[in-house]
Amino acid sequence: MRVGYVLKRYPRYSETFVVNEILAHEAAGVDVEIFALRPPCDTHFQNIISQVRAPVNYIRKPSQGRVSASLNTLTPTAASFFWAELQEASKVIPNFWAAIAIAEGERASSVYQAAWLAREVRLKGITHLHAHFGSVATSVARLASHFAGVPYTFTAHAKDIFHHSVEPEDMQRKLRDAATVVTVSDYNCRYLQQTYGAAAHGVQRIYNGLDLRQLQYQPPQNRPPHILFVGRLVEKKGVPDLIDACAILQRQEIDFTCQIVGTGSLETELRQQVQQLNLETVVHMVGPRPQNEVFQLMQQAAVFAAPYVIGADGNRDGLPTVLLEAMALGTPCVATDVTGIPELVQHEDTGLLIPQHHPEKLAIALSRLLTNNSLRLKVATQARQLIETEFDIHRNAAALRTLFHAADSLKTPSLQEVS
Repeated sequence: MRVGYVLKRYPRYSETFVVNEILAHEAAGVDVEIFALRPPCDTHFQNIISQVRAPVNYIRKPSQGRVSASLNTLTPTAASFFWAELQEASKVIPNFWAAIAIAEGERASSVYQAAWLAREVRLKGITHLHAHFGSVATSVARLASHFAGVPYTFTAHAKDIFHHSVEPEDMQRKLRDAATVVTVSDYNCRYLQQTYGAAAHGVQRIYNGLDLRQLQYQPPQNRPPHILFVGRLVEKKGVPDLIDACAILQRQEIDFTCQIVGTGSLETELRQQVQQLNLETVVHMVGPRPQNEVFQLMQQAAVFAAPYVIGADGNRDGLPTVLLEAMALGTPCVATDVTGIPELVQHEDTGLLIPQHHPEKLAIALSRLLTNNSLRLKVATQARQLIETEFDIHRNAAALRTLFHAADSLKTPSLQEVS
């Protein structure tokens, strides 16, 4: 089995779950090749990316097509590159011109990149395609699957399911045509099945996982009264509520500091909020940090804050990896009861749960963990046990590979094979 991972961008600072999964496959001896539709755009990257052995291919845009004898024009254009790529694909894919009919209604860029990918699949002997996020990466994987005659699967996460920009008909056909669809929480699974009916009947939940050998648990008692947040500074992360909760803690004269790690579109607005509330001495916004440093910060904190919310555009988190990491490392968590988070943070058992958009209750929960050593130890111990049981990447990646093998063994003959 040679698996092609299809991603919108690679690498991405916030998508360590993809890297964890690929590393687990490689540790099990699977031959993986990465196909990215776009180059990276982040300014910081996680340390574990250097451990990935899989080669990375960046799928060209129509204006950057491969040099081809088919490109017989004095002034190359996007259209001529597009046509040349289709000609190149047809040389290695029998009956490609009949197969391309399935691309009706798709964006030209997706068709172009799918033809490029399908040709690489044939030339490199890729036997299975797996995409992360049910958006453009899955659009390209779906078409390439049909063109090249290999099955595809995809993992649905959050924005690709819930955002108002999701096109129901597009998602319906992706669910219908995939050999298997995976999602990261029972909440997501129920949502897809309720929304898309029979097309989503076979969706399966496989949690994102962690390499627990790299995350050593440290009990949290006797830590300084420090609150930590790590994540992108965007609406769904709920950071304004955390800053408001810090203002409440300060008014109550509770001893604490709060560190906010990350960057994003709301950074300027959040810094202004900190200043307006006179929190500069206790709330510190430090920008992005590499993963090893984040892990150190987690084990120096008394509590990890995860005040996630459902955005006005429907966007929301699925099951954030950073929350798994904090729990694995022994840092007790306060989180909101949105999406699949209660599957992870079970109130008074593996953490404390609060409603979204409720700074007062967030402040109460943070205060409890800041001031109660025995409560911190109890929830941290039980959280680590849950992570070991349900979120081990090697076990969960093996479950995903089982689905890959099942899809490959039941592969429906492609248009090319039956002609």
